[in-house]
Amino acid sequence: MADDQQTPLDRIAAALERIAPPAPAPADPLAHPAYLWRGTALAPARDFAALPLGDLHGIDAQKATLVANLDRLAQGHAAHDVLLWGARGTGKSALVKSSVAALQAEGKALALIEVVTTQLDTLATLFAAIAAVPRAFVLFIDDLGFNAASDARALRSMLEGGAEARPANARLLVTSNRRHLVPRDIAEQESAINPRDAVDDNLALADRFGLSLGFHVVDQEGYLAIVRGYTDAHGLPFDPVEAVGWATRRGSRSGRVAWHYIVDLAGRHGRSLRL
Repeated sequence: MADDQQTPLDRIAAALERIAPPAPAPADPLAHPAYLWRGTALAPARDFAALPLGDLHGIDAQKATLVANLDRLAQGHAAHDVLLWGARGTGKSALVKSSVAALQAEGKALALIEVVTTQLDTLATLFAAIAAVPRAFVLFIDDLGFNAASDARALRSMLEGGAEARPANARLLVTSNRRHLVPRDIAEQESAINPRDAVDDNLALADRFGLSLGFHVVDQEGYLAIVRGYTDAHGLPFDPVEAVGWATRRGSRSGRVAWHYIVDLAGRHGRSLRL
């Protein structure tokens, strides 16, 4: 249609088409160590930064268990979906990324796909996109929590019990500050006809994970051991009094607080760290 024959709406639509960038092509699922799931397609993670496993201190048992499970997944063997739950800042998310990176360094065919919690309803599309890929995938859902059991049912059916099975090369790794993912309220037991039904409904999602790893608040000795591990690894001076003072001002002791202290310490000594 000639420009002089276009209606104002046609001209507006044409202008918007010229302005709007084309949708990016889906990333090659074999080419990158980590991806972001956009709801309809994979995008490569801009910079997959993971701490070396040896830099994660105070969680040796969780580390060994998770790496062994992901190693089985990478080899095409049976492996569990994993729930990593517990106190904030205790290394749950860092352990997921570090475990994947460690296995990649060994040459294992494994990649991480981060899925934001607002796109859980698109997981079936993601499963279809990666099912035939000759590579194993960790579907990483960070800081998951639901306000009600009804919000969790879609994910629950995908983990186990849905009509369409998940592909064998994909397992979900979910972190949460809540052990049972859905908040529990004493009122649920008072208002339900069968109180046990209400409790079971809220626990049903967490029960779908074959492997559940707990992360707990560290005591002062454990906190200083984490700090000491970091200072030794990065050639920084270890001052327990200063490290405790940092934690006291932050109001908590955790691996995250220890790392923040190390970042500050390195900065004061003119050193750079990969964050």
